[in-house]
Amino acid sequence: MKKYTFLFPFILSTNIIYGATEKPNIIIFLVDDMGLMDTSVPFITDGKGNAQVYPLNNWYHTINMERMAQQGVRFSHFYAQSLSSPSRASLITGQTSARHGVTNWINAINNNKGTYGPNDWSWNGVDPRAPLLPKVLKENGYKTIHIGKSHLGRIGSPSDQPTKLGYDVQVGYAILGPHSYLAKKSLGYNVDNDSFYPCGLEKYKGKDLFLTEILTIEAKKQIKQAQQEKKPFYLYLSHYAVHAPFCTDQKYVKRYENQDKADKAISYATMIEGMDRSLGDIFDFLNETGIAENTLVLFIGDNGSDAPLGEPKGYTSSSPLRGKKGTEYEGGVRVPFMACWGKRNPQNKFQKQFPIGENIIQEQMGTIMDIYPTLLSLLHIEKPKNYNLDGYSLKTQLTGKINEARKNTFLMHFPHEHWGNYFTTYLEDNWKLIYYYNPEIPNYPFCELYDLSKDPFEVNNLATTHSIKLKEMVTKMAAELETMHACYPVDNNGNKLKPHL
Repeated sequence: MKKYTFLFPFILSTNIIYGATEKPNIIIFLVDDMGLMDTSVPFITDGKGNAQVYPLNNWYHTINMERMAQQGVRFSHFYAQSLSSPSRASLITGQTSARHGVTNWINAINNNKGTYGPNDWSWNGVDPRAPLLPKVLKENGYKTIHIGKSHLGRIGSPSDQPTKLGYDVQVGYAILGPHSYLAKKSLGYNVDNDSFYPCGLEKYKGKDLFLTEILTIEAKKQIKQAQQEKKPFYLYLSHYAVHAPFCTDQKYVKRYENQDKADKAISYATMIEGMDRSLGDIFDFLNETGIAENTLVLFIGDNGSDAPLGEPKGYTSSSPLRGKKGTEYEGGVRVPFMACWGKRNPQNKFQKQFPIGENIIQEQMGTIMDIYPTLLSLLHIEKPKNYNLDGYSLKTQLTGKINEARKNTFLMHFPHEHWGNYFTTYLEDNWKLIYYYNPEIPNYPFCELYDLSKDPFEVNNLATTHSIKLKEMVTKMAAELETMHACYPVDNNGNKLKPHL
């Protein structure tokens, strides 16, 4: 497993301008396996900054995401890792997968490194000794609430429960997913084994409720409890939806019937709409309780779409983007990201100090690693000492402006097997490199190279015609991996495979 070195105890240097009860509330609303196109909100632009509507935007129905987009900022190019655990680790650490070492989704029981995967990847999950985001917020006076899925450590590891990572409250199972989203059937991982039933949700057994609704009910309870305790709260509402199994939410199914889509695609669309209803219920509750103006809401997916609409590396689930969850293409790593205050009020003291634009599409790159430093910026907390962050504060970009100090690069390291196998992608401005380690024939790695400014949907591989640019990108990518002490796939003899041409 990957090793970490920290100076203990780590010091959280702070210079907070708010008093103990004068801090904004924070909600991160995360949707599992929701890609950029799984919504009626258009995120892709036409090259002139205007939203471009595609057929999938007309298929899905997400009126509350539309509401959020109107009152805040959405990003057209927001990147996450291509699978769940690496992205969630990046959110909580502010680091890319090559640095934090959680390079694959974490199998709860068996090490799923893959045939040629690295032995030193962090199957145990994130290091609980690190200054993880909820720990930092808790140290600065927040009640930290985790509702839903964590997926940050195998069963029995030091990171298998959110309460080991800085959360005061945990509702839901940390790593295992539901057998069904229908409480009438079973919310447990195994329908015959209640030992894997989600923490705190036993009271819903047999109820006529969908799991997404249940988590929303529990989230509102925790918000109310934090208010009663007179504490600012950090709520991480991490939905299991819209991850498989694809269960039909009957409340929304009529909208999608008779539209020439497979049953699983219809089920997926109802789950998307149920997730959107949850978002709307949270916004409504913030307004009902009078705290909307003081609450920052961030909406994000953890990786590309897993919509059951076609071939994984084609133009199907994320069309017009290529690929889906677990792939090296844009459809695997571009995710919806939006930010707004629960209710706009330019005179609100928090909104004055941390303004967010209205109905703006930000075209400059953002990444899931940016959330950690953004919240530090919001609260005027200095970066933990002796700790590397790979993200940038989004404060400037959230106003609609360009952050000129930002290095527009993104590294996504996946030395394992999935829809895409043993690859690293490296983006720099409009250029995108995909490097395949090819462990079965390690002397013959191969690459793809795309100019996303001219070819945003990755049709024309320029690797053979732009050899100088290719070599430059591979060199930069290799240097980044070494700096981060990345783990690498291996050949048949166990030798590490590092990038080369």
